[in-house]
Amino acid sequence: MTLGDPFSADFWTRLEGVLFDLDGVITPTAQVHERAWAALFNWFLSEHGDAVGASDTSPFELSDYHEYVDGKPRYDGVRSFLASRSIELPDGEPSDDPGPRTVCALGNRKNLEFNKIIESEGIEAFPGSIALLDALDALGIPQGIVSSSKNAVPVLAGAGMEGRFNVIVDGVVAADLQLPGKPAPDAFLLGAEQLNVAPSATVVFEDAVSGVAAGRAGNFALVIGVNRGSGADALSENGAHVVINDLGELVDAVTAAADGER
Repeated sequence: MTLGDPFSADFWTRLEGVLFDLDGVITPTAQVHERAWAALFNWFLSEHGDAVGASDTSPFELSDYHEYVDGKPRYDGVRSFLASRSIELPDGEPSDDPGPRTVCALGNRKNLEFNKIIESEGIEAFPGSIALLDALDALGIPQGIVSSSKNAVPVLAGAGMEGRFNVIVDGVVAADLQLPGKPAPDAFLLGAEQLNVAPSATVVFEDAVSGVAAGRAGNFALVIGVNRGSGADALSENGAHVVINDLGELVDAVTAAADGER
């Protein structure tokens, strides 16, 4: 299948499936993740930075989130940011108690911070994303979630979207199957396989540079970057064929395709 224009109704009539990242694409949980990462690393740098020989103990910034952790499996995100501050910690084990001593312990503390925010504030999907999902339903295109997060299922439940997607490939599935994280394409390819669709006839939606790189590496029909803060240039440079600011921008084209199919 050749690449086409996602703003054209004809493009959507030739697709077999659509795969979405969750955080920042369907739900605004990317903002919650950023806050949780900031709480984790600012605590760690303030309380333990000097002891572990950090090259820089300045606060964790939004730019750090996009460059080092966004879209990556949790422990990979910890390793990536620590390396940026010249910090080396033992990996530890996923069962480590939340704390400062290992990569896994830090990742587990981040998860506590994330869940604390979700439980206290809740989560709602982006209206434009819901509108596009409804339009895709009307067209009969199967949809799946491919997320690095191990919290994808509870986040979807919290947003009232439990059972909404045909397939969910999240951090739990990836860990069980020992799949490499984004920017490797393995999770997206598994999502396409489970949807029973060809990557060459499937669209990927991603807001993270690691995610658009993964979609491009998987040779999907089109990788659509969703600019929620990563920057249009960064998304394009890492693999996005098209960059939008909100999924609602594509509703008219999908609706027209559905109307034409009736």
